[in-house]
Amino acid sequence: MPPVTFSAFALPDRLSAKADPALTARDERHFAAVAESLEQSVTELSDRLDAERRAPGGAGREALERDVEIHRLTGRLRALRRFGLDLCLGHMVRADDPEPVYVGRLGLTDSAGRRLLVDWRSPGAEPFFGATHADPMGLVSRRRYRWTGGRISDYWDEVFTSEGLRGHAAALDDQSAFIASLGERRSARMRDVLATVQADQDAIIRAGSRGALVVDGGPGTGKTVVALHRSAYLLYADPRLGQRRGGVLFVGPHRPYLDYVADVLPSLGEEGVQTCVLRDLVEEGADAGPEPDPEVARLKSSADMVRAVETAVRFYEEPPAEGMTVTTDWADVRLTPDDWTEAFRAPGPGTPHNEARDLIWDELVTILLDKIDGDVPPERFRRSLLNDGDLVDALHRAWPMLDAADVVGDLWSVPAYLRLCAPWLGPDDVRRLRRTTDPKAWTVSDLPLLDAARQRLGDPRASLRRRRHAATVAAERARMADVIDNVLAADDDGEGAVTMLRGRDLQDTLVDEAALPGADRDRLAGPFAHIVVDEAQELTDAEWQMLLPRCPSRSFTIVGDRAQARHGFLESWRERLERVGFDRIDVASLNINYRTPREIMAEAEPVIRAVLPDANVPASVRGSGLPVVHGSPADRDAILDSWLAEHADGVACVIGDPAFRPTSRVRSLTPELSKGLEFDLVVLVDPDGFGDGVEGAVDRYVAMTRATGRLVVLTGS
Repeated sequence: MPPVTFSAFALPDRLSAKADPALTARDERHFAAVAESLEQSVTELSDRLDAERRAPGGAGREALERDVEIHRLTGRLRALRRFGLDLCLGHMVRADDPEPVYVGRLGLTDSAGRRLLVDWRSPGAEPFFGATHADPMGLVSRRRYRWTGGRISDYWDEVFTSEGLRGHAAALDDQSAFIASLGERRSARMRDVLATVQADQDAIIRAGSRGALVVDGGPGTGKTVVALHRSAYLLYADPRLGQRRGGVLFVGPHRPYLDYVADVLPSLGEEGVQTCVLRDLVEEGADAGPEPDPEVARLKSSADMVRAVETAVRFYEEPPAEGMTVTTDWADVRLTPDDWTEAFRAPGPGTPHNEARDLIWDELVTILLDKIDGDVPPERFRRSLLNDGDLVDALHRAWPMLDAADVVGDLWSVPAYLRLCAPWLGPDDVRRLRRTTDPKAWTVSDLPLLDAARQRLGDPRASLRRRRHAATVAAERARMADVIDNVLAADDDGEGAVTMLRGRDLQDTLVDEAALPGADRDRLAGPFAHIVVDEAQELTDAEWQMLLPRCPSRSFTIVGDRAQARHGFLESWRERLERVGFDRIDVASLNINYRTPREIMAEAEPVIRAVLPDANVPASVRGSGLPVVHGSPADRDAILDSWLAEHADGVACVIGDPAFRPTSRVRSLTPELSKGLEFDLVVLVDPDGFGDGVEGAVDRYVAMTRATGRLVVLTGS
């Protein structure tokens, strides 16, 4: 073991008892080994990464594997450089082994193969998070560290048996590590709370990925913590969810939320999770505005309306009812209505409309070719049919290339088309949905229909890309044929192994794939192996139809609180999810409020129970000693100035006052955009103005429960 030349501990004077070498010496020795191994690992990874980048790129699968390895090495190197010794979360001592097991954000092994850090996601690390006094899981003690500036500013020990007392006499803090973390100041970015994940949260994080797991919990129960940590855990622990099998998509409620949690997954050792909000799934989402008419929003929110897109597209997939004569260089051939019907059956189920037309054309060519007697060169026959304007026009009329925006826009601008596709709508509904000015003035309620149309239609440019790809492959084959001819010409007898170059299979392997045209892949198109949805209580039936096709396995983590649904949530989770298309559903509940002080919850609870008497209002585990302050809007600036003067760090938020200009430490948000966030101070302005009924009560409840320290409510003029 190398000598200790640097102390990882920087404990303040008030914690001098914890600085006793009898309590810290073993950790110091271990940290010295970790530091040495970290330095060695960074050097080795840097050298391997440089070697991979200098190596020839290759082609095809070889190039792909090289890119994957570079990505893996880069991610690992970035993670190691992101942290130092603070990779280590703590250690645990088992009853059957006196040597501590150190748990880290990543696994780490020294040059001799000794495990210095166990990855927090591995089965061996599970007792560190899951052990309780009721079920110690074989532990005698556990130590958690608080790191500040790369050094330990505090630590906490929990002892589960009498044997665990040895070496911990000055630090028997039990749950102090967790309670202390709750009172820490917030920042503009959420920090991961990996070292203090609680047993009830850890059990959900490590649950299996088959089917849909609902994580139900009220404000402050750690739903977002669970969602983020579970994303990282599943990618590590479940080989069925790796990047080559689709990976994990994390869907948040709004952009400020994604900005807030952006650092968490990288800090957990995972950079492979795709993150988005629902509007990111559709290219029109960036500019889509709110739906001004609530009744229109309700009509568009049903899964039936999304399914109407299928009828809208099928309207353009009717084979011609009349036959035609096709003139070719070999014979005149009759194409009957039955022939058209047979050709239109060629695309298999699930084939996108725009990509199906090439398959229909191929089938038409086959049908016509079979009707000609004699030996007809297939390629020449195909080219001759492409010059038959009547045939090509007939196919294009019967199966036109369609654009998703045009299909959905026509639903809103052509009442007869809408009635055909959605026959359950009444006359008043059709009139309400009609747009007489710009049918493509998209709102967020249109996005599920646009997404469904795009999924059903496919890419209208796919056919052109296939033709370009085929032409390029043919040109590459011709080029390689010339090369091969030159090689054979230089061979004395034209025999031997070199004649194998005449084989088509070998010629194809020589085609330069780097020269072939390709298309940029939509990173959010899927399919994904698992999808995590936070604040899922807000999703409409139509919006669920945006996610289900992107995860055919129906492997989901669904996180939310029915009491925070702005438009009401009268069903159970199971009823709602079965209705939108899920079949395997498990529900796990979080019932302890770790974030919101009791003083705030005492005022927030009546607000939500007034409209939702059965709301799942969690019990708070701590009090702040700070009562809720009431005042008038005129007090806003004085309250903020006073708080900023008293607190050198932390963040505040003004909710409900769009006139307030945010600063570096004070945000300004609507109740809806504050969902999922937390602040040391919340100044709530005119909460009565949020509206009546469920929506207004939910907005007030959400806004009040964002505070981790102090809540100020300003009412009146």
